[in-house]
Amino acid sequence: MKLEDVKELYQKPLLDLIYDAATVHRANHDHYEMQMCTLLSIKTGGCMEDCKYCSQSIHNNADLEKEILMKTDEVLEQARKAKEAGSTRFCMGAAWPRVLDGRAFDRVCDMVKGVSEMGMEACCTLGMLTEEQAVKLKEAGLTAYNHNLDTSEEYYEKIISTRTYQDRLDTLANVAKAGISACCGGILGMGETEEDRIKLLHTLSNLDPQPESVPINMLVPVKGTPLEDVETLDIFEWIRCIAVARILMPKSMVRLSAGRLEISKEAQAMAFMAGANAIFTGEKLLTTPNPEKDFDYELLGELGMKPRAPYKDGEPVTAQGGGCGKPGGCGCASQEAA
Repeated sequence: MKLEDVKELYQKPLLDLIYDAATVHRANHDHYEMQMCTLLSIKTGGCMEDCKYCSQSIHNNADLEKEILMKTDEVLEQARKAKEAGSTRFCMGAAWPRVLDGRAFDRVCDMVKGVSEMGMEACCTLGMLTEEQAVKLKEAGLTAYNHNLDTSEEYYEKIISTRTYQDRLDTLANVAKAGISACCGGILGMGETEEDRIKLLHTLSNLDPQPESVPINMLVPVKGTPLEDVETLDIFEWIRCIAVARILMPKSMVRLSAGRLEISKEAQAMAFMAGANAIFTGEKLLTTPNPEKDFDYELLGELGMKPRAPYKDGEPVTAQGGGCGKPGGCGCASQEAA
């Protein structure tokens, strides 16, 4: 779809847009199902990227304690707890700007293998990576790789200067070549314009292949970051973006990510109507607060919805051999939820 067409779609009356999105959603998904995901920060803080929204960046002054890469058994214990709580996808984020070869990345691959062997979908957000590194993650059993575009290409340089938009697109291309599904979305409410949101949705929908999942993050302003005082985005704009994402990417999972704690259950229900069919459950998304699982299950129960089974659209990836070999990737992303 051309940019002009996306703009026309975006500017439709909201209720008409939600109706259209709900129609597309029901034609492509079981609208009673919700994918339950858990995100764990396996290496927190100390990231060299300068993302203006992120508490983990060394360029910002957020009150965040730096932590080293977790041990494999600690991560797998958290994965087991997530599975027992009902999550079917377990996402691991590391505050690295890029993946580097070495023992740390070997350990991450062991984590991926362990999560996959539990019968859960395994996802990582480790930053920029090469095609060879993506292949090793695939061999370890990785289901999906999260690498958000964050915003439009034009607004991107106002948010991040330590990597380019093309760097992100290159990583997504490497993920696709390795046969890993892409989890790719953006962050709303960073001071961008409506035009920026339209351009982000246009870019996402024109990725080849389209993302398997599309996280729609609402900025959580963090004290000590350049965006701590940014004006809150109108909630109807958030819902509008979800509806447009559903129409443009009918087969994708549209995931409500960071910022959901501040959104009323009524607005979340409207987002589900507009086509959102995945949420993160658990107390935190990397470093930002998230609704607890009891709230999530109560909400789904009130709406007559149910958790989606893991690997519903295909068989689990079989891990090939042990770990791989590399450290470093990006999780400069307390806002970037996989």
